[in-house]
Amino acid sequence: MLSVVLGDAQDRFPDVLRRASECMLLVFGLDVKEVDPGEHTYALVPILGLTWDGVLSGHELSLPKTGLLVIVLGVILLQGDRAPEEVVWGALGSLGLCVGSEHCIYGEPRALLTQACVQEGYLEYRQVPHSDPARYEFLWGPRAHAETSRLQVLEHLFGVRGRGSRSCPSPAEEAVSEEEEGP
Repeated sequence: MLSVVLGDAQDRFPDVLRRASECMLLVFGLDVKEVDPGEHTYALVPILGLTWDGVLSGHELSLPKTGLLVIVLGVILLQGDRAPEEVVWGALGSLGLCVGSEHCIYGEPRALLTQACVQEGYLEYRQVPHSDPARYEFLWGPRAHAETSRLQVLEHLFGVRGRGSRSCPSPAEEAVSEEEEGP
């Protein structure tokens, strides 16, 4: 790979790998882990302990979709454990994801979130009680609660934004205390 991709610039491999790893993390929700430093062997691991990578679409393989799921889990968390549908779509719209539009990686985002992620147990999508006209909200599903934590998602979000959890202590401290107290 070094000779094919980098040619004579093999000394730049660490920088190229770092940048590619950041993209894999953000877009696909996959972390690049070094398995064997001597052999320069790496593995792709879903982030935050999530076991679903969203690669099966019917009977066809597709690209991993864990990155989008993590963003939505973060939006829900930052909205106080329930995110109105319009807030979720507003956040995803700023990333270029629109309801009804096919995305080259995620497919149709509404179907992915309201069907696949709900069916897999990562999200709950429900009508807000007593709303007229009907409004909907997203919540963490039981599988998200079982596989990851508020603290892990917050740390990931702060890392993505280029800030450590120390620069925003109040949400992180709140998540830690909630994790220690339980649901």
